Amino acid sequence: MLSVSNLSLRYGKRVLFDDVNIKFVPGNCYGIIGANGAGKSTFLKILSGEIDATTGQVSMNPGARMSVLKQNHYAYDAFNVLETVMMGNVKLMEVIREKDAIYEKPDFSEADGLRAAELESLFAEMGGWDAESNAASLLSDLGVKEELHGKKMTEISGKEKVRVLLAQALYGNPDILLLDEPTNDLDVETITWLENFLADFQNTVLVVSHDRHFLDSVCTHVADIDFGKMQLYSGNYTFWYESSQLALRQRSDQNKKVEDKRKELQEFVERFSANASKSRQATSRKKLLEKLVVEDIPASTRKYPGIIFRPDRDCGDQLLRVEGLSKVSNEGLVFFKDITFSMDKGDKIAVISKERRAVTSFFQIITENETADEETYEWGTTITRSYLPNDNAAFFKENMSLIDWLRQFSKEKEESFVRGFLGKMLFSGEESLKMSTVLSGGEKVRCMISRMMLTNANCIILDEPTNHLDLESITAFNDAMVDWKHIALFSSHDHAFTHTVANRIVELTPTGIIDRRMTYDEYLEDTTVQELRARMYGDLITA
Repeated sequence: MLSVSNLSLRYGKRVLFDDVNIKFVPGNCYGIIGANGAGKSTFLKILSGEIDATTGQVSMNPGARMSVLKQNHYAYDAFNVLETVMMGNVKLMEVIREKDAIYEKPDFSEADGLRAAELESLFAEMGGWDAESNAASLLSDLGVKEELHGKKMTEISGKEKVRVLLAQALYGNPDILLLDEPTNDLDVETITWLENFLADFQNTVLVVSHDRHFLDSVCTHVADIDFGKMQLYSGNYTFWYESSQLALRQRSDQNKKVEDKRKELQEFVERFSANASKSRQATSRKKLLEKLVVEDIPASTRKYPGIIFRPDRDCGDQLLRVEGLSKVSNEGLVFFKDITFSMDKGDKIAVISKERRAVTSFFQIITENETADEETYEWGTTITRSYLPNDNAAFFKENMSLIDWLRQFSKEKEESFVRGFLGKMLFSGEESLKMSTVLSGGEKVRCMISRMMLTNANCIILDEPTNHLDLESITAFNDAMVDWKHIALFSSHDHAFTHTVANRIVELTPTGIIDRRMTYDEYLEDTTVQELRARMYGDLITA
């Protein structure tokens, strides 16, 4: 068990959280949530001992082992991949190294022999004979090929390092597992494997993530940091979100009768109880939901952006026709070949690929920012496009206030008009006078969304729109795209975003296109599609 008592963290007058008293017990997975800057990652760092709290203490059961997902991709450059994973079990590695050092001694003494015998016994008790094979199996499950296991960490790519460090955190069945954004740079197959691993994990997990589908799949509880406090709730992220929204609505409706409120609450509980029966989580959530009292859930301090896209005109009959589109990367990797399809009215197409750069290249080509090796594509004359690129650095090179920054993209130059669009994205008052060159990644994306809303386009193109955004902005963006009635092409690593928005999936492969009119989950579960995918990639083809 892991517990915190009277924990607080202050930076001068600023209080991140105060008087936190929580017990985290085995068999549960706790999603740590809160607005940007609330202290989610900082809380994990306090638990791991990386930083000290202002007051209070962290306690673990004697002998318990904590494992932390490391974010420093260069910390293990001196080691090979397999050794890096095994270093996740620090005590085992200490035994191995001391044992090896003794055996390497040229003057092996009787005392050395006795110590070596002790270490051999410890080695066996800790599963040392299976240590390498377990590490190799974990790496393979996470998509790290066997030929990479003996390579130095400096010789593998950044995406492969992410998987190795995740394997290190999971290795050796730790008693307490701390994961900060574990799904970053993982493909959908690896995320699904991790979801299943954590659903079966019998010890204690604390996770920070902006991936709502992941939080819903693995979390039995939510620990919400708000009002400078941390409050624990049973259920996953969606349950917490919808119950908090219900609490907010009921509090704001002073005239609503008590009986009406009780009926609304009961319907809410019944709906989530039914959904809980489909979950892999072995929890008694239904009983917990039946005890829910909305008054126990405080209205949040979180603010949700107002994202509203309004086109100047409807789309005509001719939308987008792509024919024979092909692209090879500078290093000779075939991104995609012979891509042919047409858009229909109401299409919201999720564009996906095993090679992430292929999707960006496709969007860059159809928005006339890049050329294809072979290309034929044509937009209808009625189509106006609004594009949110994956890399927005080119838009923030000049130092100017956000009002002036957004004004350059607006036909209407009045400050009050521009401020209105900034305000929708939570840049109000002095926030709208911030300089464009000092914005965080999330603030830049929110500015780019303001710019998109100004265009009044009837076709929206989004390349990883949820990158850098907090959960509140992701939720607002997701809702806006669900409500969008016109055409869209987009990519997103956010599973919930893709599943709820897309009505058609187009996959770009090195040997052609897979095009299915279905939801994202249906696409992933379709065995015929998955067999076709395996054939078409050929483990990524070079020209």
